[in-house]
Amino acid sequence: MTESALSSGKGGQKLGFFARIFLFFRQVIAELKKVVTPTRSELVNYFLVVVGFVVVVMLIVTALDFVFGQGSILLFTNKVEQ
Repeated sequence: MTESALSSGKGGQKLGFFARIFLFFRQVIAELKKVVTPTRSELVNYFLVVVGFVVVVMLIVTALDFVFGQGSILLFTNKVEQ
């Protein structure tokens, strides 16, 4: 029987407060045992992907900020600032 099936208790009874907490921690520990530590090359690769993504998003936000800033200057001052 799975642990989630045990959460209803024996005979269809609901587990007590402390039994549910104990079951929760057992399930957390079981999930943490499944975690695999990445190798150094995988970690470097993940790091470069994240940094690259952040740079791309920064460029997009900067471009949009510039476009909307110039648009608001054009709209509210009726001239383009140099």
